[in-house]
Amino acid sequence: MEDVVQFLNDLVWTFGIPLGGGQYIPWVVLLLLGAGIYFTVRLAFIQIRQFAHGVAVTSGRYDDPDDPGDVSHFQALTTALSATLGIGNIAGAALAIHIGGPGALFWMWVTGILGMATKYSEVTIAQFYRNVDEPTEEEQGTWQQTWKGTVAGGPMFYIEKGLGKNWKPLAIFFAVMLMITSFLTGNAVQANTVADVMNSEFGIAVWLSGIVLAAIIALVILGGVTAIGRVTGILVPVMAALYVIGALLVLAFNYTEVLPTLGSVFTNAFNPSAGVAGTGAGAFLLTFQYGVQRGLFSNEAGMGSAPIAHSAAKTDEPASEGVVALLEPFIDTITVVTLTCLAILVSGAWGNPIPTEFNLDSGSVEYRVEGEGGIFPDSDIPEEIQIEDGRQQVGGDEPQFAWRQAVVSRFYTGCANECETEGDLQQPFTGTLYPQKNVAVSEDGTQYEVLYGQGVRSGAPLTRLAFERGLSPLGDWGGYIVILSVLLFAISTSISWSYYGDRCAYYLFGERAIFPYKVVFVLMNFTGAVTALTTIWTIGDIALGIVIVPNLIGVILLTDKVKEITDDYLERKPWLTMHQGEEQ
Repeated sequence: MEDVVQFLNDLVWTFGIPLGGGQYIPWVVLLLLGAGIYFTVRLAFIQIRQFAHGVAVTSGRYDDPDDPGDVSHFQALTTALSATLGIGNIAGAALAIHIGGPGALFWMWVTGILGMATKYSEVTIAQFYRNVDEPTEEEQGTWQQTWKGTVAGGPMFYIEKGLGKNWKPLAIFFAVMLMITSFLTGNAVQANTVADVMNSEFGIAVWLSGIVLAAIIALVILGGVTAIGRVTGILVPVMAALYVIGALLVLAFNYTEVLPTLGSVFTNAFNPSAGVAGTGAGAFLLTFQYGVQRGLFSNEAGMGSAPIAHSAAKTDEPASEGVVALLEPFIDTITVVTLTCLAILVSGAWGNPIPTEFNLDSGSVEYRVEGEGGIFPDSDIPEEIQIEDGRQQVGGDEPQFAWRQAVVSRFYTGCANECETEGDLQQPFTGTLYPQKNVAVSEDGTQYEVLYGQGVRSGAPLTRLAFERGLSPLGDWGGYIVILSVLLFAISTSISWSYYGDRCAYYLFGERAIFPYKVVFVLMNFTGAVTALTTIWTIGDIALGIVIVPNLIGVILLTDKVKEITDDYLERKPWLTMHQGEEQ
């Protein structure tokens, strides 16, 4: 089963245009990037021309409570943002910098700008083809109405309605894949992240975290999209403000480094230096790959998930919700991701090894070989590596032990105090490392499953280190901002993905499927908290990668309709005649 899952994962997320050294630009990334360029050109840079109008519509100045829908423009935006503002902004952005260096941020900006046009296109067409189910007199204002919602939209609806009945199998395929994703990547994995953080940081049992988290999720999602909209309308601004303020303080305390860092972003975008992992020294395509990949995945443009949330907005003008949606990648990628990356770079957290415990059985361990242009991952795990005085005795073409993609310079058998400085590392290790057995044996025969040394951080731990160092003038609590953000982001992601999945269930099986879906979703949340999820995470990522294809097929084939709706909306300017106020 694991072999099959890994093969499918490589097929979807790894293979594509080869870069050399076993690296590829995945075909899914190429599809997303190409679609963004296409929509930008066809709609004449709609993301720039209508940015200010999007802000005005989001503010509520043109809201009409009598328009069909379940939530306001602002609540639809925050519901979609609560799914995209998540672990990708904290861990994904850090990974891009870790591997691709400062230049990766530039390419994340590019994907964010292109993603704005993609998001506008898919949300506008979703609004046009959404289902509006007016409540009966008996249901008007009741719990039943709010629980099931009055509208349903998304790729499954615009594929079937826009392209015709012959395309319904593709719409069904999308709905099934996205519902699977909602149970796994959008839910179980988020719960697992929360439970793991609570256990490692505060010693709280994972089952207890699972019960509390599942109860919170149940209370919100059983109230329907109106309840979700109310919760995310409060939670998203609060959690985003907390994280953004923390990042801005890091930049303020390191203000002398901001301009040089921005300069290095542009310089390394086209002429990258070696990343922390030594990967692709001078390899432009690798920096490009990680920047594009992390940028696209952080804002979910083209994945077909956000149109489901935006379809619930109260409006009878599809393009009015499209201009709201184009703000999403700007907030997510251009703003929050940028602050994360700059905080990592100016604080000195990037590329700065710190005393680390190396669990030889950890998923952070890999083996890398020095080759032309850098140090690359090696698929073959060596039988043994000789270590003398803590240093690996290997030739230039032999694999070396690496932690989070960076080769470890020296190993130690112990670490004093809380292992905070290099001076705390004690007794260099001499002996043999057996990678296939995940054990090291010293000259006197002592076996070690854990060694110590200088290791780099990646993902969320790298962002946490940046906040700890950047906010050190205020104390040693900076890292807790990242921990709290991880918790809030994971909870909000689960809440939003529950709505994405229940609209898929509604499309596939009708109204009767909504309540059973919500029950299974809550149970999967608890299951995720108490289960090791390596394979489940991968299956969810595979489904998420696959749903991109039917969604983009639908939107690309319906681009003429998107352009027609857009041109008509901008020509009529209905916000000037149908709503109060006048756009300046």
